[in-house]
Amino acid sequence: MDDLQFGKRNKRGDWAPNEPAATAPLFVFPPQPLRLLKWLPHYFLPYNALFFLSALAWWHWVVPPVEVMRSLDWAWVLRLFLVNAAAVFLWYFAFELRLYIRRAQGNRFKYNGKFPADTPSDVFWFRSQNLDNVLRGFLSGVPIWTALQVGVLWAFANGYVPWLTFAENPVWLAVLALAVPVIHEAHFFCIHRLIHTPFLYRWVHSVHHNSVNPSPWSSLSMHPVEHLLYFATILYHLVIPSNPVLAIYQLHYAGFELAPLSTGHPGIAMEA
Repeated sequence: MDDLQFGKRNKRGDWAPNEPAATAPLFVFPPQPLRLLKWLPHYFLPYNALFFLSALAWWHWVVPPVEVMRSLDWAWVLRLFLVNAAAVFLWYFAFELRLYIRRAQGNRFKYNGKFPADTPSDVFWFRSQNLDNVLRGFLSGVPIWTALQVGVLWAFANGYVPWLTFAENPVWLAVLALAVPVIHEAHFFCIHRLIHTPFLYRWVHSVHHNSVNPSPWSSLSMHPVEHLLYFATILYHLVIPSNPVLAIYQLHYAGFELAPLSTGHPGIAMEA
């Protein structure tokens, strides 16, 4: 696939699309029903459906029984952390391997024509963007992700928040499941505006923006304060009548969607 059919490349080798990113029909006003109907399959597939299925898998095979979650025992907390860390590694590494280690499609569709590994910089730990990004993700991102997940599951298990069942509340929980990406986008918009204020940008958000030539690992490279704000999206399920599966889905959406969104490419050329 020739990327120059869809965009142009400047003298530095940076690619840019011919057309700007369009607003999803869900957020267009006045509403455009036909356009929305054509777009709906893209709302579910592939990633939203995959993240929901991952939440179901966590609930059935990773999260312990309710009576165990009523106490903050290190055994189940550590197990959840290790599973989260393994899942993050495998998911992010899959994108990193294809696009930045194997460089299977070269710099086709790549916004920045260079690769981070080829440009060491003093702004990163050990002068390596890749190592810096991975360490920040695993030393701060995954622990904060897991801590919030544990706190919310503990609250559900102890009856501190309403726990609706799918059998008794199928319509409401189906609507809430559909709204999970919308909740995330609204939350992200608000915190992103917040951390772009001068003080927070300088001391917090600038860490994330150090990776001006991002790879998948860069998306999880944040200051701990930003990690806390970002993954706090799960806390809405403490105030909205919900179900722990949807709370996990909310967190998986936030955590796993970053990899395909931050590849430095608008997409992956599968025939490369």
